[in-house]
Amino acid sequence: MIGVAATIRAAKVVDRVAGSSFAVDFGSFASGLLTGLREGVEAALIVSIVVAYLVRTGNAEHIGKIWLGTGIAIVASAALGLVLFNTVGSFQEPYEQIFEGSAMLLAAAVVTWMLFWMRRQAASVKGDLQAAVDRVLDAGGAWGLALLAFTAVIREGVETSLFLVGQVTSAQSNAGSVLVGAVVGLGIATLIGYGFFRGSRRVNLASFFRWTGIALIFIAAGLLSHAIHEFIEIGALGSGPWTQTAFDLSGVLSHDEGVGAFLRAIFGYSASPEVLTLLVHLAYVVATLALYLRPLPPRVPPTRTATQVTGS
Repeated sequence: MIGVAATIRAAKVVDRVAGSSFAVDFGSFASGLLTGLREGVEAALIVSIVVAYLVRTGNAEHIGKIWLGTGIAIVASAALGLVLFNTVGSFQEPYEQIFEGSAMLLAAAVVTWMLFWMRRQAASVKGDLQAAVDRVLDAGGAWGLALLAFTAVIREGVETSLFLVGQVTSAQSNAGSVLVGAVVGLGIATLIGYGFFRGSRRVNLASFFRWTGIALIFIAAGLLSHAIHEFIEIGALGSGPWTQTAFDLSGVLSHDEGVGAFLRAIFGYSASPEVLTLLVHLAYVVATLALYLRPLPPRVPPTRTATQVTGS
């Protein structure tokens, strides 16, 4: 999740070295904010659930171990984000395009997996975490709580680092805006997590995850189509009708400025996409939205076995 803190410092250093003044691009800022908010809320809720359960069960003396595991996960995520950030742009062509395209493909794949995993597990996350805490305490290894917190948070951290690197790669000159937005989103997520710990129910989590999930699908589609564009540029996908420009709206709605630039930052809009790029973008959005929005099958309670029935 939070490889952002170190990464934004690196971005500021790059800006100073380049001698350019930093100006926030609203579209890139909004894209980063959404990512930081969504992923940050997931991590914050995990930590708040565990801490609240420890307090409620009279095990508040172990909370420090939760913060230790969480802190190590944050540092590890920061290291990953910083390494990936410093790697971007360090290659020569065509390896730079290959790396950037691969980073965006990986980011789109990770966020897609995360959305569907969270959709399936949301109803049981709280119970699963509390059961895991009970197992650790029953085993007498309270330090296992640090490991539990680490493993729960590091997944969110890795996902966020990969997704933000994909967004930064796509945003190019507006990378700083993505990172500033992510930091703001993480700050808001921290407040939501604290409110959840204090017993607040003002945020409808089901609606929050549903709508932010839909928005992330569009952002991921933009990363995916941008990756295809990178591969087309270096000829990795051959040459033919699929690499030709599908249409050109540059004179009407350029993606370099104004509304077009905002749409490019949020949804990956291109005023002159290649045929394959356009088809991949549309196919991903339609297929992923259809799967994401379909109703989940009802949970079937476990049935009692014949042995259990006989023994009861």
